[in-house]
Amino acid sequence: MQAPDPCATSPADTLSLADALQRMLAVIEPVAEIDPLSLPQALGRILAEPLTAPIDLPPFANAAMDGYALRGCDLAEADAGFPVIGRALAGHPYAGELAAGQCIRIFTGAPVPRGADTVIMQEQARPAGAGRVRFEGQLKPGGNVRPAGDDLPVGATLLERGRRLGAIDLGLLASAGIASVPVTRRLRIAHFSTGDELTPLGTPLDYGRIYDSNRYLLHGLLANPLLEARDLGVVADDRAALTNTLAKAAAWADLVISTAGVSVGEADLVTGVLRDLGRVDFWKIAVKPGKPFAFGRIDRAWFCGLPGNPAAVLVAFLQLVRPALLRLAGAAPEPVLRLRAISRDRLRKSPGRMEFQRGHCATDASGTLTVAACGPQGSHRLSGASQANCLIVLDAENAGVAPGEAVSIELAGHW
Repeated sequence: MQAPDPCATSPADTLSLADALQRMLAVIEPVAEIDPLSLPQALGRILAEPLTAPIDLPPFANAAMDGYALRGCDLAEADAGFPVIGRALAGHPYAGELAAGQCIRIFTGAPVPRGADTVIMQEQARPAGAGRVRFEGQLKPGGNVRPAGDDLPVGATLLERGRRLGAIDLGLLASAGIASVPVTRRLRIAHFSTGDELTPLGTPLDYGRIYDSNRYLLHGLLANPLLEARDLGVVADDRAALTNTLAKAAAWADLVISTAGVSVGEADLVTGVLRDLGRVDFWKIAVKPGKPFAFGRIDRAWFCGLPGNPAAVLVAFLQLVRPALLRLAGAAPEPVLRLRAISRDRLRKSPGRMEFQRGHCATDASGTLTVAACGPQGSHRLSGASQANCLIVLDAENAGVAPGEAVSIELAGHW
């Protein structure tokens, strides 16, 4: 029989993940400062104001394909064919106006000339002699023309406030002639590791010590256009050193992140120092890995104290720090995307805490989404996390999963 989880019965001061996240997002207000940036600079940033279309998109009626532009009402009466009186190309419109029974050669994206309302594709055209063309097949009046404003009319909303600008958004804004946009300023994030056992890279490793991996994990997680991250190094398990570091970090940062030192051991000093300098809103959540998680405030800076084990750092960052940062940056809230997948493995779990196991998902030959655990799930193990492309989400009440059962997964990827 599997040993019971000693943390399975949550004490009164231990919050569920949903409650912890709700409490964080309820008190965090977005930064107020705005940066006007050019489109290339704005990639990945959060739009600070809604934007409307200053012009019709497209700004004029144009051909959806190569062919011939004409009046649709003439199609039924042109047995002898249409005289081709000109041509129009993208960027080189036909200057005249079509009269009854006339057509022009037109190419994709070119403005439909005055008097015309239809484009017949070139595959339906046949030469009729003497500069004329005849059309065959099913001919549709009004076809193959993109009207002005067909995508968006002038005055329509292009993008809402809080939108995180992606590549397609930049293209949309550029199509409307918008060269710069207002975005919230970059967040200032300070982070550091705590622990006397941590050894810098490039230094021989003494017995009983380990290399600091969490700062480099956070360096990667914080590499984002929204942020300006400052690595404060390793802080010893010393109250005075920790107090000094937290005070200096809070004077600069919007949010301070530490790893380790937020549990209940004698050397776990972070929560106590946080209480001395500011306030602690909560510090335990019913999640595995990642139960010790301190959230609070020092002066104007928010604080997130993450666990010491690296897999727990990863889970705590993705589930709590990431949404807090997006809220601080002014991003519009988005629900977490979870997919259903069939487990290929037996997943062990005791009821009591919500659990995130590292997994690898793929579609099988039938197109079914499946997932397998990436090895043992100890919170100190980074090797399995490095092989994972998703997190397997097991609710607090879950008592394990048999092969073939459905589970929820969250896809990994740089946020």
